[in-house]
Amino acid sequence: MDFYGVSSLLHPSCCSSDKVSCTIWEEGDAKKVDLSALDISAAIIAKVDALPDSTDYLNGGVIAASLVAVLPLLYRLNGEPFTQLGSHVQLLCSFNLSAISQIVVLVCDVFDVILGKTFLEKFVVISAALQRFVMGSGFLFLMAIAERTFKQRFLYAKLFSHLTSSRRARRSDVPHFRLNKVRNIKTWLSVRSFIKKRGPQHSIDCIVSASFMITLFLVSVLCMELVKESQSIHQSLYNIEVLCWCLVLGVFLLRFMTLGSKINRKYRSLSVLITEQINLYLQMEQKPSKKEELLLSNNVLKLAADLLKELESPFKISGVSANPILYNLTKLVVLSAISGVLSEILGFKLKLHKLKLS
Repeated sequence: MDFYGVSSLLHPSCCSSDKVSCTIWEEGDAKKVDLSALDISAAIIAKVDALPDSTDYLNGGVIAASLVAVLPLLYRLNGEPFTQLGSHVQLLCSFNLSAISQIVVLVCDVFDVILGKTFLEKFVVISAALQRFVMGSGFLFLMAIAERTFKQRFLYAKLFSHLTSSRRARRSDVPHFRLNKVRNIKTWLSVRSFIKKRGPQHSIDCIVSASFMITLFLVSVLCMELVKESQSIHQSLYNIEVLCWCLVLGVFLLRFMTLGSKINRKYRSLSVLITEQINLYLQMEQKPSKKEELLLSNNVLKLAADLLKELESPFKISGVSANPILYNLTKLVVLSAISGVLSEILGFKLKLHKLKLS
């Protein structure tokens, strides 16, 4: 990997005193090079950018938008044109020309039920279906972009966690260095900050927060419909649409929560800092002459661990970043719903929404 070709695109003010000694692998041979924090960050970014992008969620979004668009058309059938379909199929198997003409008539009746009989009805129905497809595709396209950004953040975090491990760094083809010096710790924290802020932040968090709020609203509507005893959920078109959107958005939200949890776990890196502290204690016993320098590095590692603990934001939804308003609203709605259910079961009133959750 050409680190110096990548670093030539970076800021030229990186002097040699800001560089640390790293190990890189070229054709299986380990080499020592001096790299700055921007050089290491650029190596990680280049490695992630070289990976092929997956379009699974984008294709899935288009398929889901298509199903949502044709759902009202399918619902208009209501089973009526298919009352005599079995007998027509049996006649068709006997190669009866009259049966074939009846099947053609049946197909025409099906299209008349779906699209309407007049030209104006067909135009309105087809226009509405296209409009639903375009709007659904646009919204799910944003969800797919958010998923791709989360996947990219996860790859950044994964490669960052491999920097201090020789075996993992060699396998991932990224630079390797130990946190045995204050300069190395400073570089490690700088790389962590640079990589963590890479890519769009606020816009993606807004998309995730908005999708969560929409899903929460749709689930609330669906729960209220389920409480009603007057009709079943499949007897109303908008109930089926709400259920479909809940399923589609639930898949994306589950993906966001899973990737967000993994990203937080990779960037937390407390186990890495503890491992480096143990290595420093072992080096103190082996090299008593460098005890003061190693002790200073150990103190800095302790401060870095405390800093990472303080930087963790309490407003998380299973790893997905959220603002305080969204967090408090979600806590209020969920705990209020649980309080209502438990109050009905136990026979006395509970107020779980007043609990303080960290």
